[in-house]
Amino acid sequence: MRKIVIRYIKKSVENDLFDRMVFIGGPRQVGKTTFALSFLPDSNERHPAYLNWDDIFNRSAILKGELPPNQKYIVLDEIHKFAGWRNLVKGFYDTNKSKISFIITGSARLDYYSKGGDSLQGRYHYYRLHPFSLQEINTTPTRDDIEMLLKFGGFPEPCLRSEERFWRRWQRERTQRVIYEDIRDLENIKEISLLEMLAEELPNRIGSPLSVKKLKELLQVAHETVERWLNIFERMYYCFRISPYGPSKVRAVKKERKLYLWDWSLVPDSGPRFENFIASQLLKYCHFMEDTEGFRMDLRFLRDTDKREVDFVVLKNDVPLFAVECKTGEKTVNPSLFYFKQRTEIPSFYQVHTGKKDYEKNGLRMIPAHKFCKELHMP
Repeated sequence: MRKIVIRYIKKSVENDLFDRMVFIGGPRQVGKTTFALSFLPDSNERHPAYLNWDDIFNRSAILKGELPPNQKYIVLDEIHKFAGWRNLVKGFYDTNKSKISFIITGSARLDYYSKGGDSLQGRYHYYRLHPFSLQEINTTPTRDDIEMLLKFGGFPEPCLRSEERFWRRWQRERTQRVIYEDIRDLENIKEISLLEMLAEELPNRIGSPLSVKKLKELLQVAHETVERWLNIFERMYYCFRISPYGPSKVRAVKKERKLYLWDWSLVPDSGPRFENFIASQLLKYCHFMEDTEGFRMDLRFLRDTDKREVDFVVLKNDVPLFAVECKTGEKTVNPSLFYFKQRTEIPSFYQVHTGKKDYEKNGLRMIPAHKFCKELHMP
């Protein structure tokens, strides 16, 4: 079993806690609680400075405004499930900010659920904690690391155990909890069984422009309902969607979006799963740059009306940095890369694969995935 000690955002969070609260959002069971507990002396859930809203005794103390004494850090877990959490946290912080650092964690978009009411703006920094990436698994990642991550995903428990039976049971339990606990607590959804059906269908929709029309026909609900459910899944960090990039010299599509899962191991087919894996690595890179450096990052894809496509384009402050095509094989180069290289201002093009070949041709880099992540300093 592999052992991972320090998560990639640890140093940045330590620095930010000197003058702000830190909010940590991310998927259920991605390691938020374990990460937050690493700031406490005993690093366990029995520490008095760890207050979980789901614990009835902790909940009572929180509502009474009772904080444990003589603590440098206090962790408030899943408190966003309380309707009035914004004002409550604001009061804790304003009263104690000179002596206590607060870490707020939750399995939903805390920035979304902090809107409205008394604003917390200026009192916190927000981080999105991602599943393990290649660089976290191994500072000198190998093809074996990729195979392991592709099979078991990047969530700590199944990744570190690397046992297929455990992975299957963990997946089933996690999906049930996301739908029947997290979404139930935060959203007004009556058709919960249809939401579960949608969650089971999404892994089959990876890699191609997502058709909401086909999903509404499958579920027999309105277009607006499917769109609302997809937005809920995004807020719960179950999936994410990316929009097209439309440079002026290319007849690029404008409205289509592509969907990916935060847990790529759910994707059944190897090609789409690898594409989802790279999408997740790139999204993690974008979020890290936004959360730590303040840049405006964006992950897009490039597709024109003649169906030429490159899987991903990464932008920084609206300026393209590089484009990435994903292939499990290494024999052929996607001709769309050369086509778009001649017609766009994207400076670097990569074709990332699971093989061994590493070379450059006409400005295109053919590169193994583990080398790609290392050279671009993916977190």
